[in-house]
Amino acid sequence: MKLTATETQAMDGVADHACKLHDAGQDIVFAAAVVQGDRIVVQARNEVDDTGDVSRHAEVVAIARASEILGTRDLSGCTLIASCQPCEMCLAAMRWAQIDRLVFAAQQDNTDTAFFRFPQLRIEDYHRACDHAFDWQGGVAEDRVTHIYAPKEPS
Repeated sequence: MKLTATETQAMDGVADHACKLHDAGQDIVFAAAVVQGDRIVVQARNEVDDTGDVSRHAEVVAIARASEILGTRDLSGCTLIASCQPCEMCLAAMRWAQIDRLVFAAQQDNTDTAFFRFPQLRIEDYHRACDHAFDWQGGVAEDRVTHIYAPKEPS
C-alpha cells in the first residue's frame, strides 16, 4: 500500500503527538488522526484518563470527531492513522465507520502485550474476517515511537 502525502503528513503529526505526550510524562500516550483525501480531518489522543471512559481510545475519539466534522457516520474513503496498531475495539469501530484504509506505527509484535486484550487475534484475522474490506500498512514511522510501546521489562 502506498501512502499519500497527506497520510504521511498525518503520521508525522501523530508520531510527534505521541512522543510529546510521552516526554511530558503522560501515562497513556496513543494518538490518532483521520484523513480524507488531501485533508487531515482531525487529530486526537487517548482520553481514557481524562474521562474515566475506557472506550475513549485515540482512534475512537478521532473517528467520533471526524464523523461530527464531516456530518456522517459513514467514513468510507477515509484513512485512520494511529501511533500504535489499533486494539480489537478500535479495529471494530473503524469497520463500523466503514473506514477503508489504516496506517499505524508500532506493530503488535513489537509492543507490550498489555495493549491487546485478545492477543491471539492478529490484524490479519480482522482483515480476513471482514472479507478484506480495508487496506492496511503497519510499521510506518515505527522507529520514532518504539520507546513508548516496547514491552516492559519484568520487575
